[in-house]
Amino acid sequence: MGLTWKKRVLTALLGAAAASGLTMLILLLVEATSVLLPADTKFGIVFDAGSSHTSLFVYRWPADKENNTGVVSQALACQVKGPGISSYASNPAQAGESLQGCLEEALALVPEARHQETPMFLGATAGMRLLSQKNSSQAGDIFAAVSRVLGQAPLDFWGAELLAGQAEGALGWITINYVLGMLIKYSFSGEWIRPPEGTLVGALDMGGASTQITFVPGGPILDKNTQATFHLYGSEHRVYTHSYLCFGRDQMLTRLLARLVEVGLPPEEAQVKWDGLGPSAGLKATSLSSCRAAPGPWSATHVTTVATGPRCPRPPCMSHPVSTPHPLQTWPGTSRWKEQGTLGPASPPSGASSTSPAARAEDTVPSMGSTSPPCGAGSMHAHLTSPTQAFSNFYYTFHFLNLTSKQPLTTVNATVWEFCRRPWKQVEASSPGQDRWLRDHCASGLYILTLLLEGYGFREETWPDIEFHKQAGGTDIGWTLGYMLNLTGVIPAEVPARWRAESYGIWAAGVVFAVLTLLATLGAVAVHLLWPQG
Repeated sequence: MGLTWKKRVLTALLGAAAASGLTMLILLLVEATSVLLPADTKFGIVFDAGSSHTSLFVYRWPADKENNTGVVSQALACQVKGPGISSYASNPAQAGESLQGCLEEALALVPEARHQETPMFLGATAGMRLLSQKNSSQAGDIFAAVSRVLGQAPLDFWGAELLAGQAEGALGWITINYVLGMLIKYSFSGEWIRPPEGTLVGALDMGGASTQITFVPGGPILDKNTQATFHLYGSEHRVYTHSYLCFGRDQMLTRLLARLVEVGLPPEEAQVKWDGLGPSAGLKATSLSSCRAAPGPWSATHVTTVATGPRCPRPPCMSHPVSTPHPLQTWPGTSRWKEQGTLGPASPPSGASSTSPAARAEDTVPSMGSTSPPCGAGSMHAHLTSPTQAFSNFYYTFHFLNLTSKQPLTTVNATVWEFCRRPWKQVEASSPGQDRWLRDHCASGLYILTLLLEGYGFREETWPDIEFHKQAGGTDIGWTLGYMLNLTGVIPAEVPARWRAESYGIWAAGVVFAVLTLLATLGAVAVHLLWPQG
């Protein structure tokens, strides 16, 4: 009787194991569907070699891309120690060595298996543009030294090049519109969608040696030299862009100091105001300003002459002949600083406009004349109809003055003047630890107001259209991200691998039947080995 029961139980367990195992196989094979595995991640490295400093950025994006353009995010930002590479004209080798620290950080972040395919590029902006005009041999030596160092890295080095001003402005426009979700964004339905083109914003960038303006114009661009066209995420974008060499923050401050010396301020007093710009002994206006820019095609007379040699062109595309957006304009009779120990220019005369930070003084800054050059986009401010994002030195100066919260123009103007009127000791006491830039914020604030109001034509009613930002969505704003987005269009996409997978319910049922099969099999083995004979 015992033997009969043993056979029955053994047969039942083996049957159950076979049935559950077969069911599990059917669920795994028949109900499985083909799915795409997550795409691998690609990386790119860009050096932004500005006039005052160099920064490295590491970007990453899914290898499969979206409409032939990568969905890029910032993975690392590293500021190189020391000044910009143009400062190493007398020691080019040091320019390359200065990049080593940030380069090592980037190599540690990018997986070693991805090193050989990771593109790396260095773009030099206005600082090197000025050096190239002044001494092309020195500029070439710096590029050679930088290329030697970066070329030895186990990466795909794409070169070190001089970035054109128009390219810098246009790529910055791509960056700001991308990080704000104006070019592409992820919808609630789980798809990447393209917002309407009418939502695109303009971009205002200011570095140390140049400033850029870029926007989608409200009319045709007549001068094709000011037009840039991009193909991103399956769409074409056409923008107006212009770069003004010599009108960056550092060049403005240097030329302002040169002008102060020219109009008669003793070099020693000028040096007190801008300590650190150079030795005061034998200070010459011409030695302070290294800014050189060829006059525009309209007339060699339509330039602002600072001191006795450096010349910068009048920005084109003005709707009316105004003095160039220039920090050297002073109130009549106040070309000297108010008094020793006072930061900033004298207060405006009572009859001056409340929205103008500086009056035109023909005896200080020569008139630009009444003839306007041909303009690429017609009247600039008439076409700048979209909201505008201002970044880089626009942001840094106004952030220090607490003016980045969309305050009205009257408040902005009053705040800048109030800061400029403070005694220097009070300024130092209220901002400890900021000695490096503290001396510059008054002049920079006035210059930015002059540039935006008299240069670009913003008015009290259009001032709320400007927003000042350093970052958006955790990403630094500048030309580098725009460069990488554009670059992803020429980097081949990788097709994601396919795999067979089941829904969660089918997978759970398969696990249950697998466990039942295992239990039934173990039970059958136990019965066979442990059930006594007879």
